[in-house]
Amino acid sequence: MTVKHITTGSPFEAQIGYSRAVVADGWVHVAGTTGYDYATMKMPDDIVDQCRNALATIGRALVEAGSSLDDVVRVTYILPDRAEWESCWPVLAEAFRNARPAATMFIAGLQNPEMKIEIEATARLPR
Repeated sequence: MTVKHITTGSPFEAQIGYSRAVVADGWVHVAGTTGYDYATMKMPDDIVDQCRNALATIGRALVEAGSSLDDVVRVTYILPDRAEWESCWPVLAEAFRNARPAATMFIAGLQNPEMKIEIEATARLPR
């Protein structure tokens, strides 16, 4: 089995010991994606902007893997504050309008207090 590891260059990946995405057996597993702009390591204050950044990071990782947001079959959203969840719906509906993945959202504390959403996704490589 060939495994490919994809990184964004985020310092968290090296410090904690994980990859942004791992490609294995025709699947792309993307995890640990929060709202940072990894080029600048800046975190927007607004959850909608954080959601957009997380989806953009996931999208870039999927493209590097040979996949796309349209190939996502499963997505998990983690938020510390359920009151902010609904404001993300339009962004998520647009990002996954074609894929329509199975999805779960749950409430949990995130690594840093400025983090308002974390997203993980599983995609299938196109045949």
